[in-house]
Amino acid sequence: MTITIVGLGPGDPELLTRRAWQTLADAHEVYLRTARHPGVESLPNSEHYHSFDDLYEQAENFDALYDRIAAEVVRLGGRPEGITYVVPGHPLVGEATVTRILKLAGEQSIPVTIIDGLSFIEPTLAALHLDGLDGLQIVNAEDVARLHFPQLNPDVPALLAQLYSPTIASDVKLTLNAQYPDEHPVTLVHAAGTPQQLLENVPLHELDRSSHIGHLTSLYVSPLPRAGSFERFEETIAHLRAPEGCPWDIKQTHQSLRSHLLEEAYEVLAALDADDPVSLKEELGDLLLQVVLHSQIATDEGEFRMADVIEGVNSKIIRRHPHVWGENKLPNAEAVLVEWEKSKQAERAKAGLEGKPKSLLDSIPQALPALAVANMYGARSGKIGFDWPDVEATFAKVQEEIAEVQTAPDADSRAKELGDVLFSVAQWARHYGVEPETALREANARWAARFRYLETQSGGNLGNLTPDQMEALWQEAKAQEVSPSA
Repeated sequence: MTITIVGLGPGDPELLTRRAWQTLADAHEVYLRTARHPGVESLPNSEHYHSFDDLYEQAENFDALYDRIAAEVVRLGGRPEGITYVVPGHPLVGEATVTRILKLAGEQSIPVTIIDGLSFIEPTLAALHLDGLDGLQIVNAEDVARLHFPQLNPDVPALLAQLYSPTIASDVKLTLNAQYPDEHPVTLVHAAGTPQQLLENVPLHELDRSSHIGHLTSLYVSPLPRAGSFERFEETIAHLRAPEGCPWDIKQTHQSLRSHLLEEAYEVLAALDADDPVSLKEELGDLLLQVVLHSQIATDEGEFRMADVIEGVNSKIIRRHPHVWGENKLPNAEAVLVEWEKSKQAERAKAGLEGKPKSLLDSIPQALPALAVANMYGARSGKIGFDWPDVEATFAKVQEEIAEVQTAPDADSRAKELGDVLFSVAQWARHYGVEPETALREANARWAARFRYLETQSGGNLGNLTPDQMEALWQEAKAQEVSPSA
């Protein structure tokens, strides 16, 4: 008993290896995964060939098909005469049945011999004039089509195999669009290594419009014109921290960067408040710099690596969304929040923390602005019912606290009561569905814009105006709805 697996190459009979030809010439019986291969008609002893093409019509999906073919090949291989099994290209390049056969045969102690064949890769590289070691990524188009974001480094080229239908091409286009612009140049490679070889250079958005797409089609995706990968940015930061890098970056620590991290976070918020996508792009980059720099410092200190950071948060997101990556479907956002809290409690139980006291407030960062902390305190306590029942009750509490300010006996008491007023106002805003920190930032921006209008209209002599004149200008500013960026 034995299994011999032969690679037929990309299609041109002249590219079949001498060893493969001799193996087929000596075989008394040959099984083809598919007879849909340009070189089959030219093979020796073709009258003794069988194919599994009939199973393609019966299978529910490709996984079931490949499982069935593999099981049958291994069954036939267990006979005294064994089996010669033939696949397109190279047996271990894009041949899902072969990896299954190797696993099953290993479990049954059936020896397997691989007869190498030229894969689709080599003639594709020749057609594109590419060096395969120049960072080329090789992936299955079906895998890319199933994703929502391509797992590709856009700084280096990529080759997507088995782009066998317009439907797959359309799904691949949608996935690639998350990383590459519509006009990004791509090349459809049809029937590489055969007399029918054809290259089509098209923009990404026209990828699925080709009439030549078939079972021998691959897709070449050129790199982005400018470096845009996360890996490239990590290399940049690692270089800054290297001995030959920047003296300032080398001396930084987690603690020394605290103020920079806070500043960049606030600048992102400012860009959001201004509804300025250009500034937002830049500020998010500055914030990302802080994340990567902290991770590089941790790498240098042997604390953790960026991969650990990403793995941790990625696993947590999946774990806390069983309604997305599981069977537990949820009807609305409120139910999602309840499930999120359950997931967090389950994580604590798994970590052995369920018996230890822990406040609902512990995870709220104290470095946040006080108004934001007040809002989050109220939101957390409200989850267990410790809250005012409605807007009216909350407003009554605000009025009560204002009255206590007015009756405070001294400055210290008055400061305390004013703090209570601000805390109550934060809860009042929350009951209205308003995030108070954002509301105050926006109010600050409006006030500053109107005040600058007063300064401009007064010719820089605002102090010379009467209160009535200043009020009139202030109302003009409000009427004109001067934007914060004016």
